[in-house]
Amino acid sequence: MTSLTDISATALLGGELRAGGTDLMSRPSVGPHIDLRGRPELSGVVWREDGTVRVGALTTIADLAADPRLAAAHPCLARTAAAVATPEIRAVATLGGNLLQRNRCPYFRSPAFSCFQDGGHDCPAQDGLTLRAAVVRTGPCLAPHPSSLAVALLACEASVEVHGEAPFPVGELYGDGADPTRDHLLPPGAILAAVVLPPPRAGERAAYHRATARAHAEWPLAEAAARLVVDDGRVRFARVAVGGVARVPLRLTEVEQALLAGEPLEQAAARAAARCTPTSQNAYKIALLTGTILEALEQAAAPR
Repeated sequence: MTSLTDISATALLGGELRAGGTDLMSRPSVGPHIDLRGRPELSGVVWREDGTVRVGALTTIADLAADPRLAAAHPCLARTAAAVATPEIRAVATLGGNLLQRNRCPYFRSPAFSCFQDGGHDCPAQDGLTLRAAVVRTGPCLAPHPSSLAVALLACEASVEVHGEAPFPVGELYGDGADPTRDHLLPPGAILAAVVLPPPRAGERAAYHRATARAHAEWPLAEAAARLVVDDGRVRFARVAVGGVARVPLRLTEVEQALLAGEPLEQAAARAAARCTPTSQNAYKIALLTGTILEALEQAAAPR
């Protein structure tokens, strides 16, 4: 079997790596496609003695959602996986593919337009349709990041393993979103091998909530993942992350700090609005974002 090192070297010469392939079927793509399926070193869920769990990048989203041990230890990730796409897509789409997929901006995906993402020099959305565009501005590209699993993994404080490199926090996979040409920061040929989740906090509760334009098979306009430890009515630990509203998944430390300071859930959730700079068409996403955060917090804080 060809080694991952050899596959990486081949990818450097041109083409795209392919796992489940669900994203490649819906956008322009350069060839040839280099198949990663069937690689044992990219597969499987391994529970370690120190309480961490390594999830291979080829693990399907359906398997993430259906794994009872994963759901018990990391309900934030399992619930997010269960909300992604449709059962048919979840059955073939992979963890790694979800993290590294390209954005869903209609200007990027249309051959009639050129933008930063395909070698162009501007963002057509700036003077176009922005109903679904980013409301938290990090740079000149307005396309929200599409990965729901990245949101959950930010809240879970997970790390990623890239073949041949030391693990690093999942947030570093995306950076600050200032580069309009990229949806992630992996260099050409790099292979995402796995995600590593730390042990859960004792007594933690978790929730995930998304706001969509229709009930099923829709990309979220806003989404939030929350992990809380609540003791005697007081939040003692908080991790909150959101997606669908910026070029990168965001962890909201200001909301976390407000919760730890004893602010009511609604007041803490509202702090996210300070990050927002809407276009003339998407100011509605501010209320949608804070409401989505509040719903996730209320679910996570509810007694079990």
